Parts: sequence; structure tokens; C-alpha cells
Amino acid sequence: MTETDVRLTVAEQDSVFRPSAVAGGALEDLAAVLQSAGYDPIVTPVGRESLQTRLTGAAMNPQAVGEGDLFVAVSGARFHGADFAAAAVEAGAAAVLTDADGLARVRDVVGYRVPVIEVAGVREAAGPAAAFVYGNTSESGPALFGVTGTNGKTTTTYFLRSLLDEVMRHRGLTTGLIGTIEIRAGRDTIPSQLTTPEAVQLHSLMALFRERGVGSAAMEVSSHAITYRRTAGLHYDVAGFTNLTQDHLDLHGSMEEYFAAKAELFTRRRTRTSVITVDDTWGHRMALAATGRVVTLATTGQPTEVDWEVTDVVADGLGHAFTLHHRHSGERIRTRTGLPGMFNVSNAALAAVMVLESDALQDERDDVVAALREAEPFTISVPGRMQVVGTAPAAIVDFAHNPDAMIRTLEAAGQTRGRGRIILVVGAAGDRDRSKRPTMGAIAVRMADHVIVSDDDPHSEDPAQIRAEVMQGAREAVESGRLTTRLEEVAPRAAAIDRAVEVAGAEDTIILAGRGHEVHQDFDGAHHAIDDRVELRRALQARGFDVLAAEEGER
Repeated sequence: MTETDVRLTVAEQDSVFRPSAVAGGALEDLAAVLQSAGYDPIVTPVGRESLQTRLTGAAMNPQAVGEGDLFVAVSGARFHGADFAAAAVEAGAAAVLTDADGLARVRDVVGYRVPVIEVAGVREAAGPAAAFVYGNTSESGPALFGVTGTNGKTTTTYFLRSLLDEVMRHRGLTTGLIGTIEIRAGRDTIPSQLTTPEAVQLHSLMALFRERGVGSAAMEVSSHAITYRRTAGLHYDVAGFTNLTQDHLDLHGSMEEYFAAKAELFTRRRTRTSVITVDDTWGHRMALAATGRVVTLATTGQPTEVDWEVTDVVADGLGHAFTLHHRHSGERIRTRTGLPGMFNVSNAALAAVMVLESDALQDERDDVVAALREAEPFTISVPGRMQVVGTAPAAIVDFAHNPDAMIRTLEAAGQTRGRGRIILVVGAAGDRDRSKRPTMGAIAVRMADHVIVSDDDPHSEDPAQIRAEVMQGAREAVESGRLTTRLEEVAPRAAAIDRAVEVAGAEDTIILAGRGHEVHQDFDGAHHAIDDRVELRRALQARGFDVLAAEEGER
């Protein structure tokens, strides 16, 4: 998400997600909603006065609580939210939603001053509870388009927003975006310093979107968001699946658990239509696991029984033109993407099919087809995703931070580099899946001509140890494959970027991988300001190379 120079307080952060007016509802009606959803709520104390308590907001952080809020107290790693019930009540909380342990803690600190709803699964119940407070239903809008998968989520949501913009303007409405880079309502950026908003904030955001005339919204749905129930209670008109490759095993433990987390999105109770990319085994498995209406998409030309397929792909500038073919009706739609790489053809095709198959937009389908053919909605800049900073040498910043994404990025660079070399700056994040670090190093030296290993986000780990693990995989690959790849270790990151530009000629391609749009490195909690795009422009200009204009949000 877009970071701001001024740090927001918790209360300020929460307030920007809230609509100006909320009708809310009575506590007894909320209890009935939770009962019908199977949460078996217990309300204490029971009495006419407590049951009529009116709720007009919801918050998980006691510092964000406002008058009339439902305070959702969940158990954390170090504290229980109920320990802060006194502060929440003092700030205006009208009721508390918590578990049995939390109930006892609430009574200890505030007695019976406010009613408490006790449920077993507080984090999951928080979503439906907030949906009730903010008036969100499967039909209330905006039409929500969710994208999950390992790679391509961000680019696909940007493509979705661009295409939906073309459709919504005919209705006099705008489009929202919820992602790792930014949150937007139409053209207005909503300040955020959270990686993924909690469920109560997402539901508040839906109400804010409606208030601001947002008719549809594209949203990244990470496995973390699903696992931690941040998307509970949201209803997706269409959910799309990009791919599944090794990542986040520090959270999920195995690829099977990772798959299971993603599969939760593609259920009838959460998503009206699922569009699944079936370019590999994981995609086929996801299509089989999904319930409700399932639409399949093949983008790599493999022979398979699918609903939609990508055909007639031809290079077109930096990107590709291609045809979307519906296998059952015979419909063919010619469109293109201006972003490099075949993986961006896949991202664009997924975005297109998701909108074409949307039940909420069937009345506008002719507008969708016209936009695909004429408006070039997929020729846009996505911050830090194959973002071109210069052209001679080609200078690219990309978020590739796992093995599959690295391969895709380097393949795309290899297709366009001509006679020049690929010069790659790469690292690995700390406190994440360590097993992929040697693999990243091996991929780097096999696919690039000059590899510079540097720092990503070390977090709490020793940066030198992380670099050593990446270097180990790289050295072993060089030795076993008798590769001629030049390999260096350079830190800090800015020095590595300077080194990449120093050795580059006009015909070469420089790729900075792993950080994309990010503007800080985390060294054991200390944030060091650095933006790969800014540093690369600076280094290129210092060497006399031309650069492209900076994009919004760079610093």
C-alpha cells in the first residue's frame, strides 16, 4: 500500500476506512445473525436494555474504538484483546465480541457495564459481525473481484481495475482497489500503513466504497488474509486463481496446506463465480476443489478441456497481442497487454475472463468486450511489477521474490534482451521460508549473465547469513553446471544497484528483483528508507544514461 511520510496514529488509520454515516443495528439482531451463521453466540447480561444496544461501528484495536462500536477482542500471541476492554469501553464501545477466556477478562476489568457476545471462533465471527454493522450483504455492493495465487495477484488486480474503470464510467460509478501497494476509491488514495486490513476494516471499507460511488472493486486475497479470517463475511462476485508455487511455507508448513488455504476462497458460500487458471496441476486441482459455478481458463496453449483459452499470441511492442477464445460458444475477443512477459498475458487473460463472467456486470457485457478490443486496459504501469525505469540499458524493477516469479521475470527479460547481458540484483527476505534461498541463487546464475547478491528485508535475521545461503546455492549451480556467470556479493542494496549500473552497457538488461514498490528495508525493526526505482534512476543518470519519468508513489 502507498506509504505516507507522516505516520498515522491507530485512530487516524482506522478512521480513513470508515463511512461518514452508518445505520448500524441492535445487538439482538446481531446475535440472531451470528446464530444463523452457526456461531452459537451467548449474550450476557440478558435483558431488554442490553439486547436493544445499538451498534454503529466495529474495531479490533482499542485505540481505534469510537462511540457505539462493537469491540472485537481476539486472543493474540502475547495478549488477549479483552485485556484492553476498559480502554475500549472508556472510548465508547457499546458491546464486546469475544471468546470464553475473553469474557472472564472483560468482567474482571469492566464488570457488567456493557453486554458481551461470547463465541468460540472470534476472528472468524468478526467478519459477519462487521458485515451486519455496516450493512454488507452478498447483494449490497460493490461488486467484489478477488484474486489469489502465488504470483500475479497485484498485476491482475491492477488490470481488473483498469478494465472495470472502462465499464463503471458508463454507469457514472468508479472502481476500488485493495492491495499490497495501495487502497483506492476511484482516483482517491486511502492512506494505509497496514499490510492487510482486518475483517472489521474491510467491511467498513465496503460501506465507504458505496458512500463514494464505487460500483466495483478489485482485491488481492493472500493466503495470510484467508488463514487469519480477514476476509470472513465478504462475498465475491468473482474470484480468480493465478497459480500456485512454493512460497509462504513458513506459515503453511507444506504445499498441501498452502493449497488448502487458497481453496477456501473458491467455495459457494464465499464466491458466486470462480475463474481458475489451469496451466498446471495445481490449477486443475483447484478447479476440482472449487464449489459453485466454476469457469476454467488455459493461457499456455496446452491441450485441455476448458471454458476459455488464450490463442494466437504474438509479440507486440514490449508486450503481446492475443485472442480469448470461448470453447463452447466460439466467441473470440482480440486484446493485448503492453507489459512484457508471457506471464502478463496470463494475468491479463484472467482479469478479462473474470469481468466477462461476472454476474453483476452481465448487462454491461458489450461494454466489456468493446473495452477489451479498443481501450487497451492492460497497457498500464503497475508499480514495481516489471516496471521499466530506463531503456538503454533496459532497467527493470520487479517484485519477483520466490523461485517461480524469478524464472518468469528472467524468461521475460531473456526474450527481449537482444545481444546484451542480463545483470541481476537479487536477495532473500529474512524470517521467511529459508529453503528457497539456495534455489533463488541457483536460478539466478543459470538464467542471468551477471548476478549480484545483496540484501532484501532481513527482518530479525543476520543479513550476511541470508546472503551466504543465497550465495551457496548460486556457487553450487555455477560449479556443477560449469557456468560462466559472473557472481558477486555486494551490500548494502544501494551499493549493489550502483555496481549493476557500473558494469552495464547500453545493450544490457538490468533487473532489480525482490522488492518492487517497497520503500523501506527492515533491519531488525529499524526501517531504512530505500526505493529500488529511485536508486536505479539515480545510478543510471550518474552514468549518463537516460531514464523514464518517475511514477506516482516513488520516493
